[in-house]
Amino acid sequence: MTDVLSRRDLDFLLYEWLDVVSLTDRTRFAEHSKETFDAVLDLCADIAHKHFEPHNKKSDANEPTMRPDGSVEMIDEVKAALDVYSSAGLIASQFDESVGGMQLPTTVARASMAYFQAANASTASYPFLTVANANLISTYGTAEQIDEYVRPMLEGKYFGTMCLSEPQAGSSLADITTRAEKQDDGSYRITGTKMWISAGDHELTENIIHLVLAKIPGGGAGVKGISLFIVPKLLPNAERNEVTLVGLNHKMGNRGTTNTLLAFDGSVGYLVGEEHRGLSYMFHMMNEARIGVGFLAIALGYVGYLKSLEYAKVRTQGRPLGSKDPSSPAVPLVEHADVRRMLLAQKSYVEGALALGLYCSRLVDEQDSTTDDTIKAESTLLLDVLTPIAKSWPSQWCLEANSLAIQIHGGYGYTRDYDVEQYYRDNRLNPIHEGTHGIQGLDLLGRKVTMQAGAGVALLGSKILATVERAGPLSLDTARFAGELEAAWNRAVEVTATLWSKGDPAVALANSTVYLEAVGHVVIAWMWLEQLTAVEGKTGAFYDGKRQAARYFFGYELPKTGPQFDLLASLDRTTLDMNPEWF
Repeated sequence: MTDVLSRRDLDFLLYEWLDVVSLTDRTRFAEHSKETFDAVLDLCADIAHKHFEPHNKKSDANEPTMRPDGSVEMIDEVKAALDVYSSAGLIASQFDESVGGMQLPTTVARASMAYFQAANASTASYPFLTVANANLISTYGTAEQIDEYVRPMLEGKYFGTMCLSEPQAGSSLADITTRAEKQDDGSYRITGTKMWISAGDHELTENIIHLVLAKIPGGGAGVKGISLFIVPKLLPNAERNEVTLVGLNHKMGNRGTTNTLLAFDGSVGYLVGEEHRGLSYMFHMMNEARIGVGFLAIALGYVGYLKSLEYAKVRTQGRPLGSKDPSSPAVPLVEHADVRRMLLAQKSYVEGALALGLYCSRLVDEQDSTTDDTIKAESTLLLDVLTPIAKSWPSQWCLEANSLAIQIHGGYGYTRDYDVEQYYRDNRLNPIHEGTHGIQGLDLLGRKVTMQAGAGVALLGSKILATVERAGPLSLDTARFAGELEAAWNRAVEVTATLWSKGDPAVALANSTVYLEAVGHVVIAWMWLEQLTAVEGKTGAFYDGKRQAARYFFGYELPKTGPQFDLLASLDRTTLDMNPEWF
């Protein structure tokens, strides 16, 4: 059976590039070592292989259904796998020891979670959401809320959700209508409907803890009036709360995860933090989830790449172009240049994206463990700038990797007999949820680039140019790529200034998606140059593969940004000037 991830690549990124072992010099991670990191990775690979991957296709073919009594029915293997996952203590891996966690670095925890996301995206979604939910409550909740809800979630007794969107509002949270009314006992009554709630109902755990955005009367219009509430499926006295499963959504992919329409009919809720600050709290969870979505896209792209690579090596078809003898034996697909092109494209996408995801995770570890306030502030600022790219670039290009995996399989790839078509369907959600591709573009160009008078983009530029400087004296190819990256980054800075030069947000943001894609490619080129500096002077097939994938990205992908930056610099108004009546 093909591995779902490359352990060799993970080891290279974690140990040879990011040097995560050096984190053990810090107080927070002092109890860990390379041996504990390896043990966690080994454990996760084993559980993912034995308990998650075997039912991936079965859960896709047998999606959850709603029984007449409103409960949810799903295949037994989902709960069995999650029970093994919870029993191993993996939900608590990156949490503080004070709440029962392992205090594992986020970088290692994310790498470990990627095994489950690659093996079975749907089943992995339940703990993924639970970790984000528990992290938010542990950050902003009271000690009582942590004891009541976080500890059971970390033990796997409860799972968690995030309830933001509503049928009429979509991504426009300013338009939510769910309301909360305060009661004499300090609790609230929540009334409204929430849509697209993943893991919103099931029988997998003793309880489900919903984090719900709602407006308290008198809180003001728009997002300023939004507060955040804990709404458990079962109340502390074990009575059923007024949370009703209205229906299940039937999705293109990720079919093993329940996706629900929930009605809150005077449900009992408990305020998290202060009134009217709910969206700022929820963004804590959303930003974590956005990077997690990027990892999900990476994992699905990566496993598809590995499956198509294996297929290309064993499937024989056609003969070399120079062969004149039709009776000569057919050669493996991988012998054909165009198949190698598709494999190289996938390799450059998934390995570049994985590097970015782990780099962002390393920034989280810097935030959590450094005693230097300057480094902490820089890590937070850089992570803010990179988050929309870390979410959207993998969601776009690792999906493209899945498309290429299907193409390599030919007609077989278009059938359910092979896994790659499911990976594409599962991955197609990722450019949509946790902030669409377009929203991430607006966030990057409209907020992250301009915040703190451009300090974030200046910091990113300093990091990129530092890599360029380190790469300059290295091999000829690496030095050449460094020059190309420097030129691309300078163009990005120039175009950013041009976009905002007129002071017209409508014009500046009209093509923010193009900006996201172009800057995203520059950032991934940076990730590849970083990897080249880490392989310098090293020999062997693995390192040669890294060099060739970098060569592909700089030769085939980075040049695509030139026309994109040209379009942006022109302040093109095509989309603005298009009259809706002309469609």
